[in-house]
Amino acid sequence: MTKIRTRKVICYIVDNDRLLVMRHRDFSMEELGLQVPAGTIEAGEEPADAALREAREETGLDGLVLTAALGTAEYDITPHRPEVQERHFFALGTTVPTPERWFSEETDAYYGGGPIRLECLWIPVSQGHIVQSGQGALLHRLYPIDS
Repeated sequence: MTKIRTRKVICYIVDNDRLLVMRHRDFSMEELGLQVPAGTIEAGEEPADAALREAREETGLDGLVLTAALGTAEYDITPHRPEVQERHFFALGTTVPTPERWFSEETDAYYGGGPIRLECLWIPVSQGHIVQSGQGALLHRLYPIDS
């Protein structure tokens, strides 16, 4: 089986030791779990620009700023579909106040189809290991341990 390769961004939006996570409102937690903003890097787009774009599109938030590039990792999503993702991880912050929870919608430009209905909420960064599909892989780089 030939696997396609895609380039993705994973966004850790952090505010006062809280991590922004999302759940898909039209699917159960067992199907999709909690996620962080993420998406496909478009042709000719720099990963940092894609991170800001995806974070805005999925959360509806203005005032997001990049605070750090955290690195890259490869993730094979088989058996869901035959795809290997090159993931670029970024930390982002907010410059405007945000609610504790809110609803957002995003048009799925990559796969087509109707709007993706999301619920956005904050959890402690220390609980970020619960995000699905390896999205928490580089979360530890937000708070490196001194040697």
